[in-house]
Order: sequence, then C-alpha cells, then structure tokens
Amino acid sequence: MRALFIQHDHLSPPALVGEALQALGYGIDEFLVVPEDKYQSPNVRVELPDFREYDLVVPMGAPWSVYDTATIGNWVLDELAYLRDALDKGVAVLGICFGGQLLAKATGGDVVRSPAPEIGWHVIHSDEPSSIPSGPWFQWHYDRIVPPPGAAVVARNAAAIQAFRIGRALGLQFHPELDSRTLIGWLENGGREELHEAGLDAEVLVGHTEAEVVSARLRTRSLIESFHQEAVLAKRASRASA
Repeated sequence: MRALFIQHDHLSPPALVGEALQALGYGIDEFLVVPEDKYQSPNVRVELPDFREYDLVVPMGAPWSVYDTATIGNWVLDELAYLRDALDKGVAVLGICFGGQLLAKATGGDVVRSPAPEIGWHVIHSDEPSSIPSGPWFQWHYDRIVPPPGAAVVARNAAAIQAFRIGRALGLQFHPELDSRTLIGWLENGGREELHEAGLDAEVLVGHTEAEVVSARLRTRSLIESFHQEAVLAKRASRASA
C-alpha cells in the first residue's frame, strides 16, 4: 500500500499520521508544493503526482486560505481539480486542516473566515468516538469548513465543523499529525508572533504539547486505523467482489 502526502509548505511533515500509516504497512511519498525559498511568494506552478499510483492521498495543512487565489491561485485551483478527479476515481482522501478545507471546496462545500482563530488543544464532539476520538486534538486555523451537500458531519465543536465524510474521503479541521517537533517548526517560522497576537503563550503551548503527545499518538493511530479499514480496505473488498 502507498500513501501520498501533499505538503503545501516545508513545515508540514507527516509526523504522527505518517507513523500510523507506516505501522499499517504503507510506503509513504511526500510531495512539496511550495519550496522553502518560495514561502513568501507561494503562487508557484506544480504538477502533482499521479494519484492512480496510490491507495491514499493526504493533502496537509498550510498557512494560507483556500479562497486566497491572489496568493496561491496557480496551484490551489489545480489541486481542487486534482482532488475531484481522485475522488471520482475512488481514491481514498484524508484532508487535514487546510487539506480538509480543500476537500470541502472540491466537493461543493465552501471555506469561510472564522469569527476568531482556534489555536491549541481542544476537545471535539464526535458522533463516532471509536473512529474519531473526542480528543483533545491540536488546532491552528483561521478559517472553517462549510460542508458539501451530501456530506456526513461526524465531529464538531463551538468553533467549527471538525470532521466530515463524503464517499471514501474524510476531511478534518484539526491536526492529528502534530507532535512537538512540528509545533516548534511552526513557532520558529512566524508562529510565535501569531500566538502573541492571539493572546497565547508559546512556551505554555509547547509544554502542553509535550504533555499531550503520547496520548495524541494513540488517538491518531486509532483514527488512521479506522479510516484505513473504512476507506482503503473497503475499496479493495468492493473491487474483489465485483
């Protein structure tokens, strides 16, 4: 089995999600959309890998907004079309934060600005706690999902819809991949200033993350194992019975 991680910037490693997939036997490829030297001018052109070579596509987070085509228009419109095509062909997709927002937009939903940012570790209300534990999960977003028609919203909190299913795809607003190293990378690339503007303390958040990461790894593994069973193995079973 193979998984493709679409990393929109150089600060979004597979981390805990990659670990969970590797434990299930996946080989992992990473594709970087915006190189580090283009981080401040991210309107680049790319050719995404052929999704037909993968059992699972994972579009990751990003510091930009899906609707900010003036900043990222060269690749975001192409990626929306790419995800639509992958879903039409029955490829499993797991969208994480910005990637979940892309998934919503690609399937007829929308992405809008949130009244306030949601940053830090937050509990969510899950309709499927055996598949999507209630957390806490790490959040860092300024936008929120408007789910597409026909989607099943399966997790939420007061700030945003946190998870939805559509076909063999699962869109998440939170970051199941986050570990301490990933957070420090964000903080060292403008995140401290964002936290200060939001009235939050970076060192407190790092400490909270270090205390939470062991439990978070277990929650992430549970989420990934469930999605693997429901989306990837279910697809193989339907092919075998056809």
